Amino acid sequence: MKHGKKYVDSVKQIDKAKLYDTDEALALCTKMASAKFDETVEVHVKLGVDGRHADQQVRGAIVLPHGTGKSVRVLAICKGANVDLAKEAGADFVGAEDMTQKIQQEGWMDFDVLITTPDMMGLVGRLGKILGPRGLMPNPKAGTVTPDIAKAVQEAKAGKIEYRLDKTNIIHCPIGKVSFGPEKLQENFDTLMNAVVRAKPAAAKGQYIRTCVVASTMGPGVRINPAKLG
Repeated sequence: MKHGKKYVDSVKQIDKAKLYDTDEALALCTKMASAKFDETVEVHVKLGVDGRHADQQVRGAIVLPHGTGKSVRVLAICKGANVDLAKEAGADFVGAEDMTQKIQQEGWMDFDVLITTPDMMGLVGRLGKILGPRGLMPNPKAGTVTPDIAKAVQEAKAGKIEYRLDKTNIIHCPIGKVSFGPEKLQENFDTLMNAVVRAKPAAAKGQYIRTCVVASTMGPGVRINPAKLG
């Protein structure tokens, strides 16, 4: 793979043999960002678990103290009094059968998060084949299936993110924008990593956090010392 000049210049600033402290890594990550847009900073954490086993799954959701810097479009599928509660909380789209039909029949997907109440899961469940592959299927563990729809909508708009293992036992999560600066990114990073450490399965053996890398959208990855992350 051939990289551009800016990327190559950025790589030269990284000591490939070094495992950085978090503050150093984030400072370097923001310094190297050179795109014309406000790049997203992501964390990639490889865990010493086997996600194929139910007792070794790592999944949850947290609200980052400084949000993600991204405008989140929220769809709330609910009925009755919850409709007004969802609207007041800031949901961009609210409905029930009309919304599920729009997704099924028109292929409408102009939202980033779908939140629903437990009584509506029979309706939303029919969208599994459409929402599942896109990572948009509501889930109680992620707080997107809840009786308190107003709180869930507010948290989603404030920058709530879900963390979960992919097929290679790696968690990929955004922790903000380069424009946040190292200090705010550090607070978001700490919030995410504390949640991941707390979610350690009892069945996990050996070293839990194997590797941790931070990188901006167009920049190279900077390796963080996993021994200092719990």
